[in-house]
Amino acid sequence: MTTPSKIRILLADDHPLVRSGLTKLLEPHKEIVVVGEAGDGEEAVALARSLRPDVAVIDLSMPKMNGIEATRLICQQTPSVRVLVLTMHDTEEYIFQILKAGAGGYVLKNSGREELAAAITAVARGEKFFSPRVSEIMVQSYLKKAEGRDEKPTADDLPLTKREREVLLLISDGLNNTQIGEKLFISPRTVDTHRTNIMQKLDIHDVANLVRFAYEHRTILLKTK
Repeated sequence: MTTPSKIRILLADDHPLVRSGLTKLLEPHKEIVVVGEAGDGEEAVALARSLRPDVAVIDLSMPKMNGIEATRLICQQTPSVRVLVLTMHDTEEYIFQILKAGAGGYVLKNSGREELAAAITAVARGEKFFSPRVSEIMVQSYLKKAEGRDEKPTADDLPLTKREREVLLLISDGLNNTQIGEKLFISPRTVDTHRTNIMQKLDIHDVANLVRFAYEHRTILLKTK
């Protein structure tokens, strides 16, 4: 009798305690083994390439490179590696961006151990897996479009200059002020000024919510490039 092969997974999350907790959570599932851990998006892409796990379990909010871009590169560079997103974000924009990037599943961090294990197993088989809340959001989006009620904002709805939109788009890519400055050939101080102006215009009062806004409106910002 042959022994079933184990599902080899890579965990990518910028919080060591989260990675440790996930490893502990999955211990009872002997068919799943953690073969690597990454603390940022760039490391996740590199380890996916070198370790070739069956599934890369990736958070969306990570330094150096966000989970969306990391997923896109993993799917492009190592198509044999399936990607399962594990995140706290349950917005429509995140869900459809990550699916477009090539992810096979989307699970929320408030999911139980059995749901996470089931998601990993399904994605490893090449199937799709979504948390119930994610499925609900996808259905609601479909129904809105079918009924002609899709009222997403357009580029004209954002009260930003062209330069401010460029800065906001790069923020959605997970870049810091120095990296944005290098991309746009301006100083980090000028980037910081643009960032401050963007926050004032959008009535956003902290960086975390600015990053979230940038993610959620990335599709619109790409149309204004």
